[in-house]
Amino acid sequence: MATARQSELGFLAAAVLAFAASTAATIYGCISMSSMQGMEMAGGWTMSMTWMRMPGQSWLGAYAMFVGMWSVMMVAMMLPALIPSLTRYRDSIGLCVGPLHGRLTMIVAVAYFAVWTLAGLVAFPVGVAIAESTMQFPMLSRAAPVATGLIVVVAGALQFTRWKSRQLCCCRSTPVYATGNVRAAWRHGLQLGVHCVRCCAGLTAILLVLGVMDLRAMAIVTLAITAERVAPGGHRVARVIGAIAIAAGLIQLSRT
Repeated sequence: MATARQSELGFLAAAVLAFAASTAATIYGCISMSSMQGMEMAGGWTMSMTWMRMPGQSWLGAYAMFVGMWSVMMVAMMLPALIPSLTRYRDSIGLCVGPLHGRLTMIVAVAYFAVWTLAGLVAFPVGVAIAESTMQFPMLSRAAPVATGLIVVVAGALQFTRWKSRQLCCCRSTPVYATGNVRAAWRHGLQLGVHCVRCCAGLTAILLVLGVMDLRAMAIVTLAITAERVAPGGHRVARVIGAIAIAAGLIQLSRT
């Protein structure tokens, strides 16, 4: 009992430290980005520096900087929702694996965030392509506020679909196969990550269009993801979030 208690306290302490460190790094990075003036665009909106190179910076350097910031940001945003899944995994393997208990849990978490890093690797070139298009074609730039409102409305509507319900079920009760080895831990972490990326697709889209490095948008999306993942009646919570998103998107459209 004492060993189990110590292991649990160690796990929680490590999670709190990881969350605090990633949150601090995210806040610092976002404040640094916000100090750089964005580009005023046709249509009355401002292009974030997230999708542009810094003076003297190569595209490879910009890509690496974005992925690094994205990866740290995902730890801060997704760790609160991941903790229940890691707890289920730890309970399934028990203490029978001895000193590997904590190591295997770490492998699951690393695999999970590797999937989110891959999502960032995809998001950056897509974001850059859209940014370049809006800079080259004023008609697209003027349509951007409308597109933003529509994306938020569609993302909100996605919260009411059966597809969303299935993905949320997977995230809230992902089956655990109690095999205490590295390969199984890595596979389980990848499975968790894939389910989570699918489940959060709509909310992630909202974050991307509102401002991927906007602290307020990040806080709202983090709260929404955590609430629908860990609160009782998660499916009802997801629908409430969807209704709020639809209302926000319609307000955005009414202002364009």
